[in-house]
Amino acid sequence: MGKTYTLDDLAEIVETLRSDKGCPWDRQQTHESLRACMIEEAYEAVEGIRILEETGSWENLCEELGDVLLQVVMHSQIAREEDLFTLSDVIGGISEKMIRRHPHVFKDQDSSCTADEVPASWEEIKRREKKERADRGQTDVPRCLPALLRAVKVQKKREGQADKNASMTENFDSVRKLLDSLETGAQSGAEEETVGELLMEICRICAKRKINAEQALADILDKLG
Repeated sequence: MGKTYTLDDLAEIVETLRSDKGCPWDRQQTHESLRACMIEEAYEAVEGIRILEETGSWENLCEELGDVLLQVVMHSQIAREEDLFTLSDVIGGISEKMIRRHPHVFKDQDSSCTADEVPASWEEIKRREKKERADRGQTDVPRCLPALLRAVKVQKKREGQADKNASMTENFDSVRKLLDSLETGAQSGAEEETVGELLMEICRICAKRKINAEQALADILDKLG
């Protein structure tokens, strides 16, 4: 059996890689240059979950989670060098968030909160946190999300607002008009915008029907192989 490593060991390895005696490639990385790596590793971890679900094989997920963790440690080390924050700050922040979002576990242990009641409490706490982030100029829905996933989140955020007030019939009518526009030939140069509006209208319908558009499309792609 090989040596057992800890999170501190990994942090020390990354620190060494970023040092003057470390790796030239690792030294030149920045938060910006690692953006694509973070996205790729997250998707590969999700693929590991699929493999585990379909085959029972856990090795891929274990490896990909390690790659995601490496990204966290790398960004934390870069931030430490920039005197912004440290890995301890990251760990402390998420620990505090989990405690804050689970008062029925860590603060009110006599609560009779059921599994069905937890989401409502969670959402209320998240709403308060989002208001605090908004006050700091932070957006609820990251602009760097893939477009369809971003649309799903935007629609979820707008539940109970103007989009929900429109009837389902109006949504379907809008889809038909947009399809007619494409079929008869949208105004030159406007096809892309028309397709975008069509996809957004479908996402509105999905939101009202409680259908996750991202997952629905992913499922169809899996069937197509």
